[in-house]
Amino acid sequence: MHSALKELLDLLDLEQIELDIFRGRSPEERIQRVFGGQVAAQALVAAGRTVPADRMVHSLHAYFIRPGDPAVPIVYNVDRVRDGRSFTTRRVTAIQHGKAIFSMSASFHIAEEGLEHQSAAMPSVPEPESLGTFQQRMLDVVGDDPTWREWLSKPRPVDVRYVHRLPWEAPAGAAGAPTASDENHVWFRYEADLPDDPLLHVVLAAYASDFTLVDTVLLAHGRAWGTADFSGASLDHAMWFHRPLRADEWVLYAQESPWSGGARGLARGQMFTAAGELAVSVVQECLIRVGDDVTKS
Repeated sequence: MHSALKELLDLLDLEQIELDIFRGRSPEERIQRVFGGQVAAQALVAAGRTVPADRMVHSLHAYFIRPGDPAVPIVYNVDRVRDGRSFTTRRVTAIQHGKAIFSMSASFHIAEEGLEHQSAAMPSVPEPESLGTFQQRMLDVVGDDPTWREWLSKPRPVDVRYVHRLPWEAPAGAAGAPTASDENHVWFRYEADLPDDPLLHVVLAAYASDFTLVDTVLLAHGRAWGTADFSGASLDHAMWFHRPLRADEWVLYAQESPWSGGARGLARGQMFTAAGELAVSVVQECLIRVGDDVTKS
């Protein structure tokens, strides 16, 4: 197991400081705010540790309230909303500097038999091994830029491979810029043999789910991070877990953006196993500001 993945697993191993109160930390990096996927994943860990092992999360609904400060710990308070015969509901609030930065409700369900169908078809895309890694493709984009190259040299816990052109490969206005698209398909996999812990695998899926959704909205406008005067952030996030998946095996994350406007954008995603089974559905609304509006709070 390489160092970046080990560090992520350590971040997800929250410290319990009191009944239903947990403490998490952020990576020691110079970043402006905490990655949203990290907060969502840690909150799901906190909720899951208060739920019987025979109940797995089937949905979560979350709001990103304030930017997280990576320099200080995050305290997760878990509210045991309901413990029913079939369902368990938890509410988690993440707190820094005495204020809520994130709020999540999650529902857990016992295993039950029922009607089954899947109308969503896995997109026909190249195999992940035939695609370059994110780092390899970005190095061709950034050239000799020392800041970008230093950032790209750092190990990452998850291998992400874009099926289509990266947003940075031809930004809006550049020669040969691609036609704007509302689709963004990526493969991802954590490169290690992970324990057979179902909660761990859905937590890692939640972590990865926030990587490329804002990108998907930007792609519809031919934009990419760092190529225009704009800012973006996740506003809210919802996930439905339909069947078990393994985060240490390839997962196709098929995303689209059906709408943007009013400084907001909507992105939807579906996670398919390599066998074509729909495992997770995701919806996120994000903040997209351009021009003089980027500094508004």
